[in-house]
Amino acid sequence: MATGLIGRKKGMTSIFDANGKNIPVTVVELGPCVVTQIKTEETDGYSAIQVGYDEKKEKNTPAAMKGHFKKAKTSPLRKLVEFESFPTEVKLGDTISAADIFADGEFVDVVGTSKGKGFQGVVKRHNFAGVGQATHGQHNRLRAPGSIGAASYPARVFKGMRMAGQTGNVRVKTQNLQIVKVIADKNLILIKGAVPGFNGNFVIVEK
Repeated sequence: MATGLIGRKKGMTSIFDANGKNIPVTVVELGPCVVTQIKTEETDGYSAIQVGYDEKKEKNTPAAMKGHFKKAKTSPLRKLVEFESFPTEVKLGDTISAADIFADGEFVDVVGTSKGKGFQGVVKRHNFAGVGQATHGQHNRLRAPGSIGAASYPARVFKGMRMAGQTGNVRVKTQNLQIVKVIADKNLILIKGAVPGFNGNFVIVEK
């Protein structure tokens, strides 16, 4: 995670490019983020820069975290993420906005939490085909998983066997998405295509 910022997915729309082609884009409100800690090899064993985003109430902040934010001379923040470095030198308490790091046409990776789908069967969860036919003696196997292993040998179910279960609500990274436009005065970036998660979810945009 070399460098990046924390933001919030606002929703999707589409814009026209110079050739009149309609491009689907996701609107992400990116930053401004505050530098809350600078980690060094000497004190922490590795070097990184921690940034925070989205202010929250003081009363909802644990005492230890209040001290952490006080050191950075900032109000309590909801989301903290570490990055390896930033293009310019940053100090504790500095504010970084989208235009400082990203430019039009760049390719980025977007990390978010995918939409939770609850407990799903193998057809939705792993794209199993189901049984193609409704005749030939079968009457209730249409979306069933089929065999999960042989009986006498190996007489067990192999690890990683694809089965029904909880689907979605996991960390997902979508790679190589292009930034179509950076709207600096509103801290918005338009990213070509879809990014994981609900509207309003936190996302990390990195490059």
